[in-house]
Amino acid sequence: MSEIPKWVRPTAIVAALFGALTVFSGGMVLFGNSAAKAAAGDAVPLVLWFNFLAGFAYILGAFALVFSTTWGLRASWVIGIGTFLIFTILIAMALNGTAFEWRTIGAMSLRSGFWLAIAIALTKRVRKRTQ
Repeated sequence: MSEIPKWVRPTAIVAALFGALTVFSGGMVLFGNSAAKAAAGDAVPLVLWFNFLAGFAYILGAFALVFSTTWGLRASWVIGIGTFLIFTILIAMALNGTAFEWRTIGAMSLRSGFWLAIAIALTKRVRKRTQ
């Protein structure tokens, strides 16, 4: 995959910005003052830590997308599937009575959908080029 599709660079910029915001917001809740922790509401620690660390992966994934669609493809699948798995765990925990924030459901839908959409689009491109 030598030629990078035109949509990849803007998508990578969004991914990098989203990653930076995710690291910042997660870091504020994890390491910030009590007001930041209170503002997070019923944050589920597993999801909070995953998203904080995934923010760094988003930034790396963004660079991978810009410099190599092969690495970008791999990174997007890993991030997308990982996020979807944690999302599934969150849903199971919520169904079993764990307190959670509805905005987390929305955020996890957006995160997993964003990265899985990139992975699917790049996979289709690879398949199309090899046919």
